Order: sequence, then C-alpha cells, then structure tokens
Amino acid sequence: MKRVAAVVVCWVLATLAWAAIPGDVEVFDPGRDAAQDISRAVAEAKQSGRRILLDVGGDWCSWCHILDRMFKQNADLSELRERHFIWVKINKSPENNNEAVLARYPKIKGYPHIFVLDRDGRLLHSQDTYQLEEGKSYSKERIRAFLVRWSN
Repeated sequence: MKRVAAVVVCWVLATLAWAAIPGDVEVFDPGRDAAQDISRAVAEAKQSGRRILLDVGGDWCSWCHILDRMFKQNADLSELRERHFIWVKINKSPENNNEAVLARYPKIKGYPHIFVLDRDGRLLHSQDTYQLEEGKSYSKERIRAFLVRWSN
C-alpha cells in the first residue's frame, strides 16, 4: 500500500511539474519563480512568434477568478489568446509579492492587471482590467478587442 501511495505521489508531482509551463499555469502560485517563468515565456515567444501576457493577481482576488472563468467559458476567447500569446500568471500576495519582477513594470492600481510584452520581453502595454469589465463580469467583446489589438 505504501508503494502505491508513493507512486501516486510521484505521478502527481510529475504531472504538476509538467503542467507548470508558462501559458499552462492555471493558478496564482506564490511558490513560483516569476522571473524564471517570464524568461521561459520569452524563449517560447521567440520560437513561436507569439507575444506574452502577464496576468498579475492572486487566488485571493475575486476578479481574477472571474477573468479565468470568462476564458474557460468562452472557447473562442481562449483559442484567440493561445494562438497569439503566452499567458503567464504572476502571483501578488502576502506570501510572495514578486516585488523585484514587478518593479520592472508600471505601478499597478488594481487586480487582475495585464502587461503585454513583445517576443523579446519588452513592455508594450499596461492594461487595467477594470476597463474590460461589464457589470459583475467582463465584457467578452472588450476582451476580444484587447486581444486582437495586441496580437500583432
């Protein structure tokens, strides 16, 4: 029984490690190395020709969850995002503020916040997501327009 448990634990850890590739990260993880995630995203962006979106927030942030839900519930938005961007979640929480990494970019007024980077990791745009809101959610049309605007 202990051997089976050990195998299951190893499998889970291996799966999590594999899933922790920029663009595939589904949660704001305070244990992640944001600088390393951005470096990996830049390498992938250079190879794939896509841009990078840094999604800054935390699991404590209700609007961060609403934004994630918007993409999960709208496959067309997710496909548009994945086709043109590498999505990297950057944690901002008491456990890890990622101050050194976030000091490279303009000050953030609210969360979630999105930074658009070019293929070389240079900042192109700083997006306050409240401008994408509509009522108690986000506007699908505004998100689409944002993605299209910054896709090339």
